[in-house]
Amino acid sequence: MALDQIEETSTDGKEMGFFEHIDELRKYIIRSVIAILVCAVVVFVNKSLVFDTILFGPAHTNFWTYEQMCKFSYWLTDTDAYCVKEMGFVLSNIDITGQFTQHIFISFVGGFVISFPFVLWQLWSFIKPALSNKEITYARGFVFFSSALFFIGILFGYFLLSPLSINFLGSYRVSELVSNEINLESYISFLATTTFACGLIFEMPMLVYFLAKLGILTSTLMRKYRRYAILIILILSGILTPSPDMASQIMMALPLYGLYEISILVAKKVEENKKL
Repeated sequence: MALDQIEETSTDGKEMGFFEHIDELRKYIIRSVIAILVCAVVVFVNKSLVFDTILFGPAHTNFWTYEQMCKFSYWLTDTDAYCVKEMGFVLSNIDITGQFTQHIFISFVGGFVISFPFVLWQLWSFIKPALSNKEITYARGFVFFSSALFFIGILFGYFLLSPLSINFLGSYRVSELVSNEINLESYISFLATTTFACGLIFEMPMLVYFLAKLGILTSTLMRKYRRYAILIILILSGILTPSPDMASQIMMALPLYGLYEISILVAKKVEENKKL
């Protein structure tokens, strides 16, 4: 936000100076932090659900994703080629504070994920007074659509990308003499980072929306470089999906390409609104 836009009208009709503006921002930040802490406490006290059911779900062969892979395998090849029969690793903890530290870490991550819509709403409440009525109309639904995309990305990361990666990397061996004993911190960090990253990646349409509003990105430009975007998506799919089979990489690439096409439509809509 530029300095010449700092002077704005508060709810009581008075103009706000720079330091009053900073003070107002502090209030929104405090509210967001409180919301995250409250949600983190909720996550912390539900340890069994969070760890045994959610976090350690992809570490079991009866996880929903693995069952669907097995059904798909029989439908496609009439064999159990894609069925997960064993995980190939065990979880362990070698740090005396490891389990408690990971419990705290996941509580804050979970707290942020749960409170994400509220944090976005606080951000929107802060920037809204500086926007014109026309800009507010264009940005309507910002909190809803951003939150929806974020949670769709979280679900995609948790049910597709993370299980495929965990199964492949956890069972990969350079020699039968070496067994896989995965450290608890490594497992949780990988799962949380991968899932959270997917949530952020799925914000692409919202990012394109604001870039298009600023005139930095256009639908014409995105269409022009679509073939390069597809190539980049395929490369990313190969990197993000460690499993070497084509099926897993295609399952990863399709949603990313879908996001790109949605982003083109978003940019086009912004351009049409600018002409009105």
